[in-house]
Amino acid sequence: MTALRADGVHRSFDHPSGAVHVLRGVDLEVAAGELVTLSGPSGSGKSALVTLLCGFDQPDRGTVEVCGRSLTTPPPWQLCAVLPQALGLAGELTLAENIALPLRLDPARRGHPVGDAVDGLMAELGIDGLGDRYPAEVSFGQQQRAALARAVITGPKVLLADEPTAHLDRRSAPAAVAVLRRAADTGSAVLIATHHDLVHRAADRTLVLDNGIVSVH
Repeated sequence: MTALRADGVHRSFDHPSGAVHVLRGVDLEVAAGELVTLSGPSGSGKSALVTLLCGFDQPDRGTVEVCGRSLTTPPPWQLCAVLPQALGLAGELTLAENIALPLRLDPARRGHPVGDAVDGLMAELGIDGLGDRYPAEVSFGQQQRAALARAVITGPKVLLADEPTAHLDRRSAPAAVAVLRRAADTGSAVLIATHHDLVHRAADRTLVLDNGIVSVH
């Protein structure tokens, strides 16, 4: 079943020298239970596409659907979760509180204990023992792993990740890839924009974004 779909997506941005056309009719589909990686040179528009696919931005033309729902605003986290390059951790919350936040905001889970789920993911990603620290008190790589844990903790229908291993070393990257692979294996439709060969090797298939168009690798 297709969980994520983009049809004819165009996006351009204003520039003093004229409009910059970043996406020129992107079509893609990701099925539930599938891990798809998105490759492409720097500046090809991968981050712009991820931003559109999660509803943070709107296309000039074309449509984006998550589980059959046309996006006009960001959907609930349990429907579509995202790990952006900027991470987006709340500075006033500890790492554990950041990771637990989607669970606490989910009406269906409100009032249920969340500690075991948070602790389990932190241990798996090698950031156990850092739960009471704030984002500014840990490294960027540790922040990235916390943001990944936050993205997967609800078991979202669609999971988008923008360069999720960019700040991880050779010891911590495999654990992050394993968490992403498990998300797909347990039913999420996972799309990852990445340059990392380790991530591509874990994928079911790879798409390439170049000159504003997505093609099959």
